[in-house]
Amino acid sequence: MAQRDGTRGQRRPQMADVARLAGVSMATVSRALNNSPLVNAETRQRVTELARTLSYRINIGAQNLRLGQNRTVGVVMPFDEATRQHLSDPFFLGMLGGVGGALAERGFDMLLSRVDADALDGTTQPYDSGRVNGVILIGQWRCHDRLNALAARGVPLVVWGAQLPQQAYCTVGGDNVTGGELATRHLIGNGRRRVAFFGDINLPEVAHRFRGYSNALKAAGLDPDPLLRVSVPFVPHGGHDGVRELLRRGVAFDAIFACSDLLAMTAINELRAHGRVVPDDVAVVGYDDIELACHFHPPLTTVRQPLVDAGRAMVARLLDQIDGRPATSMQLPTQLIIRESGGSA
Repeated sequence: MAQRDGTRGQRRPQMADVARLAGVSMATVSRALNNSPLVNAETRQRVTELARTLSYRINIGAQNLRLGQNRTVGVVMPFDEATRQHLSDPFFLGMLGGVGGALAERGFDMLLSRVDADALDGTTQPYDSGRVNGVILIGQWRCHDRLNALAARGVPLVVWGAQLPQQAYCTVGGDNVTGGELATRHLIGNGRRRVAFFGDINLPEVAHRFRGYSNALKAAGLDPDPLLRVSVPFVPHGGHDGVRELLRRGVAFDAIFACSDLLAMTAINELRAHGRVVPDDVAVVGYDDIELACHFHPPLTTVRQPLVDAGRAMVARLLDQIDGRPATSMQLPTQLIIRESGGSA
């Protein structure tokens, strides 16, 4: 696949292009551009001139990795200006722990950075400068096309997120459809019939959870009520806002499926402020199973995402790309963790 310059939209040449035009192997191109004595002067000059004409440059990061001089991976957290989800979000911290532990097991360091989700070209700056050998991006947000463009440039890249149609980049993510079904089936199984949904379905992972939620309702003979779907971002006040919106609408509800544990916890606090008892009046199920979930009051029923396994899977696939091997996307299983907030088992 042809690479393209992320800032100008022009074709970005690869070593294979130089090798093809020069009529030599990629190994010869590499040696020639590194002034190896194994390449004769005539070939070295021809390769160098072609590289200059094509504006080709050696990937310093990959070269340093081969030489054992750089063992650093960039871990990027996109910053969505619209939601201002903070780096201290417990899910982010859990994911960082999983990725950091996996990198340490492989003898790699981590360079953490934050970029605007609307300016993802900045993600590759540490890679282009040779500071890192590849990039792990925690979250797709609404950036599918831009992530495809990064993959087209040949940047070693793994994204935590959902698998989408026409996807050129590698993803590792939880089974969000099944996760949504597990949460909703649990609430329905406990006799709840008016299950609200909290989350922004413009985000791919949340859209998949909503699909699971809708599937579970339909399987139980329940029609999804659009008044029970509340679009809230992954921010601390999201759960508060969601409950207030349901009350403003005057719609009856006896359960909430929130697309993060933080949304679920703040929703429970807001329900309590309005005299609603969890789970007696309203049952609540969250998502992620962050460390605090079992310590909350009441302890939170939630859908667990395997963050340690996720970290190892993302690191393994990134290192495959750095080493020139193909890396396929992976979907990890999700598990319902039953505690008190979702009602009886």
